[in-house]
Amino acid sequence: MAEAGAKQWYVLHTYSGYENKVKENLESRAQSMGMEDYIFRAVVPEEEETKVKNGKEKKEMEKTFPGYVLVEMVMSDESWFIVRNTPGVTGFVGSHGSGSKPAPLLPEEIDNILSQFGMNSQKPSDFEVGETVKITDGAFSDMTGKITDIDDEHRKLKVDVDMFGRMTSAEVDFTSVEKQA
Repeated sequence: MAEAGAKQWYVLHTYSGYENKVKENLESRAQSMGMEDYIFRAVVPEEEETKVKNGKEKKEMEKTFPGYVLVEMVMSDESWFIVRNTPGVTGFVGSHGSGSKPAPLLPEEIDNILSQFGMNSQKPSDFEVGETVKITDGAFSDMTGKITDIDDEHRKLKVDVDMFGRMTSAEVDFTSVEKQA
């Protein structure tokens, strides 16, 4: 197996209407072929839209980029082959053909795209529930508390702090806390 490089985001071109099927196929192929260390996440960017049908409002998920799926992966010959040959995938965006590997999205591009959908491109936190942290920013700045919940996708922590003798739950960003010894 090839040496693991850095995981990056790539854009796949798919048959329109097959985006969710491609996502499912990619995830199951990564697992069944032992490629979880190379193929991490597949994302179909969607947003909720309200449509009026027969005089009734109806909420539907609309694809933001029809015909495209984002995939977070380590580019190796094997992972490239598996993703390229997933049913419904017609190719990588940014590949010049004739066997050339595609260019990944720039970090600021994927951060921008995923943040529009309340997601994050960064790795899960190294925080743990029950860990003591000091809040460094916001209304609870300089207070110390215990982590009660971790939301890796939105990069938020719930921290119980002692406020006027009562435990109060504060929601803070990963970047607004420091670990305490």
